Amino acid sequence: MNEDVQGPSWRMKKSLLLRLGIAMGAIIILAMIGMFSSIFVAENSEGFAAAINHAGTLRMQSYRVASSLVHGTGVDADGAGEQTRRLVEEFEERLHSPRIHKVLGEGAAWEVVDAYQTVEQEWVEAIRPHLERYLDLISSPQIASKRAEIASEQIYYLSGVDNFVQKIHALVKALELDENKRNEQLRLIQIISIIITLLVAAFTLYLTQRSILTPLKDLLLCAGAARHGDLSVRSRYVGEDELGQLGYAFNLMAEDLSKHYADLAELVHEKTVDLERSNHSLELLYSTTKRLSESSLDEDVLEGLIHDIEQLTGVSGGTICLGGPGDQRAFRLASTINLNPDGLGGDCSRCFGDGTSHQIEISNIGGKGCRTLYSVPIRDQENHFGVLLVELSTDDAAELEDWQKPLLETVVSHIALAINTAQKASQNRLLSRLEERSVIARELHDSIAQSLSYLKIQVSRLEKSITDECGRDDNLVITARLRSALNGAYRQLRELLATFRLRISEAGLGAALEATVMEFRERSEIEIVLVDRIANCKFDPNSEIHLIQIIREALSNVIRHANATHAHVSVECDQKGEVTLLVEDDGVGIDEESDVMLHYGMPIMKERAERLGGSLTVSESPSGGTSVKLAFSVSDPLFQDQDGEAQTGL
Repeated sequence: MNEDVQGPSWRMKKSLLLRLGIAMGAIIILAMIGMFSSIFVAENSEGFAAAINHAGTLRMQSYRVASSLVHGTGVDADGAGEQTRRLVEEFEERLHSPRIHKVLGEGAAWEVVDAYQTVEQEWVEAIRPHLERYLDLISSPQIASKRAEIASEQIYYLSGVDNFVQKIHALVKALELDENKRNEQLRLIQIISIIITLLVAAFTLYLTQRSILTPLKDLLLCAGAARHGDLSVRSRYVGEDELGQLGYAFNLMAEDLSKHYADLAELVHEKTVDLERSNHSLELLYSTTKRLSESSLDEDVLEGLIHDIEQLTGVSGGTICLGGPGDQRAFRLASTINLNPDGLGGDCSRCFGDGTSHQIEISNIGGKGCRTLYSVPIRDQENHFGVLLVELSTDDAAELEDWQKPLLETVVSHIALAINTAQKASQNRLLSRLEERSVIARELHDSIAQSLSYLKIQVSRLEKSITDECGRDDNLVITARLRSALNGAYRQLRELLATFRLRISEAGLGAALEATVMEFRERSEIEIVLVDRIANCKFDPNSEIHLIQIIREALSNVIRHANATHAHVSVECDQKGEVTLLVEDDGVGIDEESDVMLHYGMPIMKERAERLGGSLTVSESPSGGTSVKLAFSVSDPLFQDQDGEAQTGL
């Protein structure tokens, strides 16, 4: 606005309050003018009424003088003359009354002054001299001789009294006309004041309607629209007065708010796009993690992953190749696009580059046009597994957006992790096979090899007995021991074969326990109850084999020697890793024959318990049978050392 240039004085001239103040001041001034004019005219009119009254009494006084002249020639001439003299003095007193002179002195109309001067001149020059001569004649002692002169004076006055009264009447009428004129002036002033007041009031109402009510209504409508979110409205009143400045300020405020709202809407849109992009990124990472974790790392899984990348990032396709910088030919693991090897120059060095993310251009098949690829290395901190190639859409100016590059790098980090995990899993499986072979070798050494050594000793004794020609009974005892040892070795071999079929490392210790108990249930009519409370205790394969073998040995003794109907097997492991195995039965208990039959089983179980770092106790169970209790700890350093030793072989 230009009021800044015009200055405060110019704005004051356009002030709405100033104009309304001027209008209200004009109304007040007009009202004051009407009131003061009424007071002024009333004050002047007050003297006119008294003057008219006095002037009217001059007519009656003239006739009273005439009456006194008519009756003055009677019996009492002195009294009549005195009365006439008194009436004349009274006439003069009324003619020169201060009330009449006050009116004349305060600016009476010239008609009034002229009429008064005519009456006064007629009285002073024509009438009063004759009346004074009459009074002198009538008061003279020779009144009788002067009756003719007295009569002449009487006739003169009486003949001219009517004309004189007419002049007095003209004076009265002039006074009345002057008073009426003043009243008409007062009425005119009042009418003009009322008209001007009404005009000023009408102008004030017009000014109020035009400059206050209409702008306020417009501002209220604008404010209501703005309150409901419509910031495009603008006030039409942007004048120089206060409401015009308010409208201008409202328009500036609405414009600023519109700009702020537009900026805020743009910011919300940008944040929404970022949020949607983050959701898409999280969705891609989730699908990547799900695909790589739920399935093996094969071609179908990786192609599905590439399709997810295409759908969520907008690229045209992709390829995953295994290899590293310096490789001339990499292995294409999965692909959703058809790449022209000739366009890559016959090798993969352009794709791998220096091991960092980069963009490359390749020619289409037939050499028509180029295709843009973005290469992201698949690697972790130690290994470089390959590269992910994505083809950029031709509509996107052949360049990835800033948010797509770190997303692709995150995706390929998951692929690298999956490849690394798969390689480690393969290595772990290889180690497990080696460990399993070590366990088998140790078990063969602990059971079959010892039995073969025992058989070898018995064969030497039999050869010596035959060479020494001992008795038949001695040879039969040795052959019986040889048969018993062969049966034991055969039984141990079958048990070892059954144990190694369990595949503990894959099915878990719980499944191996259940399978073992189920096997002995099927081999006998004994009711065997298994209580598995190993929870989440971590057993290594060596400890699992020893535990299973001890259980098998204990259940085998129950079936073969205890003559039991019920057996109970419980395995517990507490939070500290303390493992307790308890095998009980309701059989005949421990006797000499059982001790003999257990001769080959007990040392093996105790030896296994020692290798676990635990203790084995054989006692009588509460039900009268036999109780075998094994206690060891999977967190015992000794156990860990033994385990580490066991993992290295025999």
